[in-house]
Amino acid sequence: MDTDPEGPRIVVGVDGSEPSILALRLAARLAPALEARVHAIACWDFPPLFAGYLPPDFYTFEGKATKILHDAIETAFGTEQPPGMTIALMRGPAPATLVKEGATAQMLIVGRRGHGGFRGMHLGSVSTACVAHAKCPVLVVHEDMKPKPPRPKRQAEMFVH
Repeated sequence: MDTDPEGPRIVVGVDGSEPSILALRLAARLAPALEARVHAIACWDFPPLFAGYLPPDFYTFEGKATKILHDAIETAFGTEQPPGMTIALMRGPAPATLVKEGATAQMLIVGRRGHGGFRGMHLGSVSTACVAHAKCPVLVVHEDMKPKPPRPKRQAEMFVH
């Protein structure tokens, strides 16, 4: 479904949370198999709550989002970013922005931070919107999806060759 002129990509929504950092790492592992590059996106917007009461200080909100994006990438990869990785800072609501960017992607990966009434049982608003509206496959990474160490072989498996 990729129609991006720069080639196939996996779009990753980054908000600085642990699940979004895990999403970045997972995208880097999946990218070679999909012959795609990782495209990390952080979204920001001026909160409507302040509209009309305060003059918009876009630089503060944009600056904070920039720091979150760069810190998350550094946490995920250190100094060794995946080959061909691109990043973008986009103004707009995260659900609509990620769905729009996913329209030309091989895959969209987002972290789940949702804290519904039953913690762990609900997707967050961003991941729900992406799953419901994206035109590409969507992978939602949960906090507890950290890679697990290989399980030790059971006694019976040790003798089977």
